[in-house]
Amino acid sequence: MSLTTLKPLLDDARKRGYAVGAFNVVNLETIRGVIKAAETLSSPVILQLAEVHLPYAPLEYMAPIMIEAAHMADVPVAVHFDHGTSFESISCAIKNGFSSIMFDGASYPLEDNIRLTKEIVKLGHSFGVTVEAELGQVGGAEDGNKSVDHHLTDVAEAITFTNSTLVDALAVSIGNLHGQYIEEPTLRFDRLKALKESTEIPLVLHGGSGISPMDFRTCIKNGIGKINVGTALQLSSSEKIKTYCDANSRPAYFSIMDFAIEGTYETVKEHMQIFMSDGKA
Repeated sequence: MSLTTLKPLLDDARKRGYAVGAFNVVNLETIRGVIKAAETLSSPVILQLAEVHLPYAPLEYMAPIMIEAAHMADVPVAVHFDHGTSFESISCAIKNGFSSIMFDGASYPLEDNIRLTKEIVKLGHSFGVTVEAELGQVGGAEDGNKSVDHHLTDVAEAITFTNSTLVDALAVSIGNLHGQYIEEPTLRFDRLKALKESTEIPLVLHGGSGISPMDFRTCIKNGIGKINVGTALQLSSSEKIKTYCDANSRPAYFSIMDFAIEGTYETVKEHMQIFMSDGKA
């Protein structure tokens, strides 16, 4: 079904009550594992490369592989550049064929975030690329749940922000955190519900590694249409590779690659079933 943008995926997710998984990929093995899971479950999917991973997975190398994988897939696939922080990096992603980008201006004051996001939206839309932005600041899981309320997405600001920028999707902070949670996350479903009721835009949940299936589904019920998962893939693949290497004095490199694919595949498949995107392609 080939390469697509976020919009048709999120429109269908909202209509049919599920969320699309956006999975961080950093090499050929993770790409293959994600696509294999999506095709096995007949699920739409988002292949996602984060700016923070560019030192390990250069955009110019990754983009052709990700885009070709999308074109070859039997399910709809969006290719998304995540947490872009500069006009230059986002322009590079668009130039290299990404169908969707995210500008992360959450650390700026509201007025600056609006101004910069509007510029990115204008650029993206001129090339037919969908744009996600962030309001409220999603922190790191290493900080635990301390001071999370200070960074929650403000409802009034969300209304102003979405009306002013015309973004296609909005990443929100409701107590979710990036990375591996060191304590059980406490999600503010009351804030999420208020955001859903106050805005027309699809909402995005970052920091999806470690949230319970029940909480995921409550998020989906309250407006989340895209869920980002990255750390869980790395942990699953690393554990499989470690087990194999511990049991073999001379581990074969190609076997390590296979375990990386398998770990990604199993974790993506599990999350897709939780997100209820299986059978929706």
